[in-house]
Amino acid sequence: MTIASIRSPEELQTVPRPIVAWAGHYANGEEIPPHTHPRAQLLYAVEGVMRVLTPNSVWTIPSQRALWVPANVEHHSFMMSDLEMRTLYVSPDAPLALGQECRAISVSGLLRELILGLIEEPAEYPMPGRGEHLTALILMEINRAATHAVEIPWPQDRRLQTVCHLIMNSPGVNRTIEELADAAGASARTLIRLFPKETGLKYRQWVQQVQIADAICRLGRGESIARISHALGYASPSAFSAMFKRIFGVTPNQYLQVKHE
Repeated sequence: MTIASIRSPEELQTVPRPIVAWAGHYANGEEIPPHTHPRAQLLYAVEGVMRVLTPNSVWTIPSQRALWVPANVEHHSFMMSDLEMRTLYVSPDAPLALGQECRAISVSGLLRELILGLIEEPAEYPMPGRGEHLTALILMEINRAATHAVEIPWPQDRRLQTVCHLIMNSPGVNRTIEELADAAGASARTLIRLFPKETGLKYRQWVQQVQIADAICRLGRGESIARISHALGYASPSAFSAMFKRIFGVTPNQYLQVKHE
């Protein structure tokens, strides 16, 4: 029996263990409203894709990645496909080097199995015992995990937020910067200046990040490369695949088929 059937995430916050695990299932389109936890959290989708909004970024998390959310950071989760979620709630005293910023990390095959193993343990697993050993190995694997920039930096300027919402709602629509400026009530020059100032990315770079995130969601739902490339406005599937491989080092067909190492 998993601890998901025994205790709620709220109850797990006070369990006297360095790491406790929780399992949940969500349908495509479900969301978890904005909330915080007194413990840090590692959000991991065993199967499926989720999108997580934090104060400064939008994160797309497929099954090979997990999102580190520090304690008391507000986050808002959207399920972009049917999702099997596994969450670790981590005590502030746990020796982790991930820090106080959200970040996406790779989930190795070992880390995946350790997380699934901890799910099988009771919330207050015996110490010493199997749960304690699993926890020690989990901490080691998280500390050595590679980080990945799969985030979309989110601006604070209201005019730029209007533009960014328009782009995210229809990433395949090829609007000019002038059209976006009109919608935001700003000049094109102002938008071009605001993008790097507010997000750290130039306008075209930010749009590409959005398209990549949308592509990952669509891949997770099983859409074809031809359909994805058409939806995102690419001239051909090969043009889209070339862009994707340039960023990730693998083709879209390989991306969600990569086995955990």
